[in-house]
Amino acid sequence: MSPENSVGVVAPRRVCFIEPLQLTSGAALPGFELVFETYGMLNAQCSNAVLVCHALSGSHHVAGHYADDPENLGWWDNLVGPGKALDTRKFFVVGVNNLGGCYGSTGPLSINPETAKRYGADFPLVTVEDWVAAQARLADHLGIVTWAAVIGGSLGGMQALEWSLQFPERIRHAMVIASAPKLSAQNIAFNEVARQAIISDPDFHGGYYADHGVVPTSGLRLARMVGHITYLSDSQMGEKFGRRLRHGEHKFSYDVDFEIESYLRYQGNKFASFFDANTYLMTTKALDYFDPAYHFDGNLAAALARAKASFLVASFSTDWRFSPARSREIVFALLHNRLRVVYAEIDCGAGHDSFLLDDEHYHALLRAYLENIAV
Repeated sequence: MSPENSVGVVAPRRVCFIEPLQLTSGAALPGFELVFETYGMLNAQCSNAVLVCHALSGSHHVAGHYADDPENLGWWDNLVGPGKALDTRKFFVVGVNNLGGCYGSTGPLSINPETAKRYGADFPLVTVEDWVAAQARLADHLGIVTWAAVIGGSLGGMQALEWSLQFPERIRHAMVIASAPKLSAQNIAFNEVARQAIISDPDFHGGYYADHGVVPTSGLRLARMVGHITYLSDSQMGEKFGRRLRHGEHKFSYDVDFEIESYLRYQGNKFASFFDANTYLMTTKALDYFDPAYHFDGNLAAALARAKASFLVASFSTDWRFSPARSREIVFALLHNRLRVVYAEIDCGAGHDSFLLDDEHYHALLRAYLENIAV
C-alpha cells in the first residue's frame, strides 16, 4: 500500500480510571488503565467516531506503525487509513487493548496495588460485558456520546454485538464479522484443550509464573498451535502446505517432517514469545461465557430486542470455527425484531482468518457500508 494510504507513524496513549469497575463475576477492580490509539480527527459534533474491537490476540495497535519499529504494522492496517475501507479522512477511529490484556492495559502482568506484586492468577476473570463497560469509560473520556459504528471480527464481533445491547443509545451501527452469538460445544472444547496445555506446563506455577521468573512457554506454544489449526480452512492448509516435506524425505523421527509441522511450530514459538499465558486463559474463558441469550432462556431474539442499531453481519464460506450458520442466527434474531440488517456471506478460502486478509469482495462490502454511514 502506498504511503498516502497509511495513517503513518502512531503512538499509543494511556488513560487511568480511578472509579471502581464492577465485574460480571461479582469481583471489582478498584481502578484500571487502558492503552489505546486513535486515527483521524474527531469532528466538532463528535459524531464520526468508530470503535475497533480486537479478537483474542489483537491489541490497540490497529493501523500505522511506530517510529522506532516501522515493520510493526497495525493488525488491521489493510482496512484502516485514508482512502481505505475504514477511511480516516471521514472517521475518527479508536483501537483499545482490552482490560486484562497484555499490551499495556491493566491485566495479569500489572502490579496489584494490594500486594505490590504482579496480579498473576489473582487478576479477576473479565467478560465481553466487562470489556464493553470499560470501553464506555474510554468513550466518556474522549467525549464520545455515541459511536457512529463499533466494528470487530471474531471475539471483536461479539463486543460489537454486546455494545448494541448494553448501550443501545450509544451505538448507531454494529458491524459483526466472522462471529457468533455464542460458542458451540466444539469451540469450548478447543478452548479447554488450549487452557489445559498452559495449566499443565510445569512452569505455570498456578498462574504465578512471573514470581518464579519463568514463562509457561511450552504450554502457550501448544495452545497457539491448537488454536491456529482452527483459524485456517482445510483447503487453505492443503494449498499452502499439502504434504510437502521439510527436507524432501522422511526422517523417521518425531522432529519436523512436514511443512505444516514447521509452520505450526513457528507460529507457536512466535506467539509464546510475546503473549501472556494468564491473558490467554482469561480471554478464552470470556469467549466461552459470552451468550446474550443466557438470561432469556436461550431465546436470542428476545435477547436482541434491546438493540436499536443498524447492523452489518458478515461471514466467510470456509470459516468452520464461526460458520456462516452462526452469523445467520444473529441475522434471524435481528430481523425478528424488525431491525435494519445487511448480511453478506463471502466466498473466501482462508477460513476464520479471512476477516484479517485482503479479500476484494470483503473490503468492498465494508467500504460500501461505511460510506453510507452519515456523520
